[in-house]
Amino acid sequence: MSFGHFQVDLLREELFKDGLRVHVPSKVYQVLLALLERPGEIVTRDDLRARLWPGGTFVNYDANVNTSVNKLRLALGDSPDQPRYVETIPRQGYCFVGNVERRNELTKSADGSDADMEASTTRSQLRAASVGTTVKFLRSRLPGFFASGWAAAILLCGVLIGIGIVLFTHRPL
Repeated sequence: MSFGHFQVDLLREELFKDGLRVHVPSKVYQVLLALLERPGEIVTRDDLRARLWPGGTFVNYDANVNTSVNKLRLALGDSPDQPRYVETIPRQGYCFVGNVERRNELTKSADGSDADMEASTTRSQLRAASVGTTVKFLRSRLPGFFASGWAAAILLCGVLIGIGIVLFTHRPL
């Protein structure tokens, strides 16, 4: 999928500009996917809230949605005053106004029935990318847990408790 000078790799969940990777945080990438999923349509702030933060999450949604959209605009070199990609729709949400090109699209049959299948496939790919981002996030956190020393500390405590139990139960009378 591409727009302007940008390409989105749904499998690797990365954004590229003219072939160079553009670093965007996970939430910002999710905002981009939500907008690309429905180009030319309004994506409400509530839609973004539901996508970015699951129920039971307590954050300042409005400030975080604003921050995520601003970071996306910064990454795209876009302006809220003269948008090329992300337009603010006052009191409603945001709209992707750029021209989105999808690669590997299905060819349409004579009756045009593949258009619905194509849209459904693209939405499925975007949803899969969203789930993949969550899995990738969790996997990236676990090595940090082990590298930070917490795993070693917990293992050491377990070994010491085990030795204490063995020594206590096998003490001489």
